[in-house]
Amino acid sequence: MSKKLLFTILVTLVLTSLMLSACGAPATSAPSTTQAPAKKTFTYADMTLCYPQLGAESDWRTANTASIKETADKVGAKLIFSDAQQKQENQISAIRACIQQGVSVIALPPVVEDGWDAVLTEAKNAGIPVIIVDRSVSADSSLYAAHIGSDMKLEGERAAAEFNKKFPNGASILELSGTTGSGAAVGRAAGLRNKLNANIKIIDSQTGNFTRAEALPVMQAFLQKYKPGVDFQGIFIHNDDMGIGAIEALKAAGVKPGDLFIVSVDGTRGGFQAMVDGWFQADVECNPLLGPQVFEMALKLMNGQPVDRETLTNETVYYPDNAAQLLPSRKY
Repeated sequence: MSKKLLFTILVTLVLTSLMLSACGAPATSAPSTTQAPAKKTFTYADMTLCYPQLGAESDWRTANTASIKETADKVGAKLIFSDAQQKQENQISAIRACIQQGVSVIALPPVVEDGWDAVLTEAKNAGIPVIIVDRSVSADSSLYAAHIGSDMKLEGERAAAEFNKKFPNGASILELSGTTGSGAAVGRAAGLRNKLNANIKIIDSQTGNFTRAEALPVMQAFLQKYKPGVDFQGIFIHNDDMGIGAIEALKAAGVKPGDLFIVSVDGTRGGFQAMVDGWFQADVECNPLLGPQVFEMALKLMNGQPVDRETLTNETVYYPDNAAQLLPSRKY
C-alpha cells in the first residue's frame, strides 16, 4: 500500500469520527440546579378585605361592624368598609368598586336574598372569592365560597318551641317581622311556622324593617286592631331593636310587663334589659361577633386552602331568670 493511499484512509477515518461525534445523540447534560420558585404564603398583611355592610339599623348590626373593624386592626389586614343604608343597589355598587380595586376577598352581609347573581358572577370572573356573612342569598352556590352566620330557620324554630311550652292549650300571636325578603326574616318566619303547634295561630304579621323607629307605628297599629290579652296573647319579634320599639307602644297603651308572652331574637344588651324589666320572656341568640371567623376564612381562601361551605355560630336561648346576672358581661 502506497503512503499516499494510507494517508487518505487515515484522513477519512478521522473525518468520519468527527462527524459521528457532531451528529450523534447529544451527551446527557448535568441536571439543572434551578428550581421553580416556591408558592407565596399569604398573610394578613397581604389581605385587602371588602365589607359592604348593609346598614346600621340595629344594635346587632353596630356590634357586627365593630367586630369586623376591630379584627382587621388586630390582625393587620386592610379593610374597605362601606355602609349601604339598607339598599341593595348601594351594596352592589360597593362590590363593583371593590372588584375594580382588585381586593383579596369580599365578605357580603346581604340586605336581601335575591338579586346577587350578576355581581357575584363578576367577582368570580375576577378571581375574587366571596364569603356570604350573616344572612343568606338565593344565588347559585357556585358563585360564592362559603357562608358564615346563624341558622335563621333554627332561630324561628326555637321561638316556636317557647310558644309551644307556654301555650299547650293554644293561643293567638302576632309577628313583628324583619326586612321583607331578607334571609333573616324569611328564615325566622319559616322556622316559626314549621314548628309552631297547630293550636297556636299567627293572626297578623307586619314588617318593622328591623328598626325601632319603624316597629313603633306597626305595634301601635296592631294595638288599634287587636286587644292585648283578648285577641292575642303573645308576640314573636324578629329582633331586639324592633322589640324595644314595640315596648314603647305597649307602655303607651297601658300594657304591663308580663301581660303578653314576648319572644325576641338577637340577645343584645337591649334585649337582656327587656328581660330584666319583664317584657321579654325569651331571647333567641343571634351572635354578631363574626369578625374573627370572617378573617380566618378569608386568609384560607387566599392561600387556596379548603373551607367549610357552611359555618354556623354556636347559639342558645336566654331567659329572664339569669338575664340580670349575664347582662354586665354582654359584649353587644
